[in-house]
Amino acid sequence: MRFYRAHSIDEALELLSEWGEDGCLLAGGTDLMAQYGRGEIAPGALIHIEGIEQLSIISSGTRTQIGALTSHRELAADAEIAAGHPALASAAGLVGGWQTQAAGSLGGNICNASPAADLAPPLLVADAHVTLTSKSGERRLALNEFFMDRRATARRPDELLTVIGLEPLPPGSAECYLKLGRRGAMDVAIVGLAVRLSLAGDGAIKAARVAVCSVAATPRRVPEVEAALTGTRIEPDALAEAGRALAEAASPIDDARGTASYRRRVLPGLLERAVMQCGEEIGR
Repeated sequence: MRFYRAHSIDEALELLSEWGEDGCLLAGGTDLMAQYGRGEIAPGALIHIEGIEQLSIISSGTRTQIGALTSHRELAADAEIAAGHPALASAAGLVGGWQTQAAGSLGGNICNASPAADLAPPLLVADAHVTLTSKSGERRLALNEFFMDRRATARRPDELLTVIGLEPLPPGSAECYLKLGRRGAMDVAIVGLAVRLSLAGDGAIKAARVAVCSVAATPRRVPEVEAALTGTRIEPDALAEAGRALAEAASPIDDARGTASYRRRVLPGLLERAVMQCGEEIGR
């Protein structure tokens, strides 16, 4: 296996074009090197991109722009992210331990396409789009279109994920990310759920976005639940109905962390907690 260190986006794109499907991008390597050690991948070349400074930016505006190499630790500690994307900041602080947070990148978390990716639900409720760059140009995809299947994305072999664009939290809204695991940190989510909520002046739910991880082959938005919540009030009957819709929409599996039936059972309660938390934050 060959090893290359790319110092610029252009250099990385040149190497991706040369190696095609046999080339593998490496940044923090928190998941990639474990997969390599288990024999799950065997690339002909590793293309190390961690030193490309253009990919480590955070900028605010109509949409927040985050470079693909921004680390989990940077996301968890950045004041602009905490203000505009509190669910993302919270999720980033729950990914593994400090070592993983310092080394792991936002782009790596997305491209790894784990069904249990903590950062995915907060990104999905923020209407995230990814920019994919190749020698022939750029293309932009909604994150829900980027995730294709477990460990599979729409990124082509010659493309580099460069920027993730997000919609900041609007006034009169709140969001949160809740993670259920065997312990509070350094654990893969049994279930993860993000909610972004906006309330009308009369207290009715004006808009709702709900996304989950660890309950399907890919992290995903749940439009059935969003529709069930919109127009209702934060009351037991409405939350119970939305919880039933969430359990029905999920397609979890049995694995070492939990059974499918357990995941379905805990989803309604997790949704209720998230909606209640958002409602309380808006009311403050």
